[in-house]
Amino acid sequence: MSYDKIKSYAKINLALNITGKTNSLHKIESIISFVSLHDEILIKRINSNKHIISFKGKFSKRIGKNNSISKLLDLLEKKKIIKGKKFHIKINKKIPIKAGLGGGSMNAASILKYFIQKKIIKISKKEIIIISNSIGSDVILGLRFINCVLTSKNKIRYFKSYKKIYTLIVKPNFGCSTKDIYSKVRKFDRSILNRPNLRMFDLNFLSKMQNSLEPIAFSKYPKLQAIKSYLEISSKAFFVRMTGSGSALIAYFKSKEKCENAKRQFNKKYKNYWCIVSKTI
Repeated sequence: MSYDKIKSYAKINLALNITGKTNSLHKIESIISFVSLHDEILIKRINSNKHIISFKGKFSKRIGKNNSISKLLDLLEKKKIIKGKKFHIKINKKIPIKAGLGGGSMNAASILKYFIQKKIIKISKKEIIIISNSIGSDVILGLRFINCVLTSKNKIRYFKSYKKIYTLIVKPNFGCSTKDIYSKVRKFDRSILNRPNLRMFDLNFLSKMQNSLEPIAFSKYPKLQAIKSYLEISSKAFFVRMTGSGSALIAYFKSKEKCENAKRQFNKKYKNYWCIVSKTI
């Protein structure tokens, strides 16, 4: 039996506000898109008494056994949803980890979506939400890979069409712990995204937005502030913003040419930092 191929796309937060906290969970609102940068997943059913999960690629070295995919498979087995079926899953990691790009969460989402579409599992919408949230708060977003606005009321509104944006994604040689960054949140933002509309994906609108986790990340890692300032001055980007809890920074462009020029300039200045030109899907 041959492997099925899955593309697991990187998630980007075009804007992000922290609007409150309930128990230990922060309430956020965010404008979210996905870019062509993706992990490659190969999957097939096997005759075995256990699943086989293997990682390769530039960003695979620090991924442990307790990863998002193993968590998904464990949950499906505990709930007796997968019913004894076993799989060999190979992941080629092209999305940096601890970058705010949701690589691990999107891997779990992509495999859950595959199981549902191939009718390997039968599962209710309610169960999908419970399982997704048990793995990570952003897993649910990767079930569709469609631009969306997440409101502070935890509602998701999808938008299928808007102009593609070119992105220069930059990842320094250190990562940010999501748990650590969120633990330092001390003030909350006024909710401004509770009436989602397509205009929110316009670059002019987005340029006036923020990622309210930036001050926390920049305080802990001053190098991030320096990189952002350099990109803002040198790249001629529409705007530059951290995605998620970092450490990836993204410069946004209307044209591929300007984006590629910015990459060349960045590579001269920061030779040891990873960066890639991508675009929204």
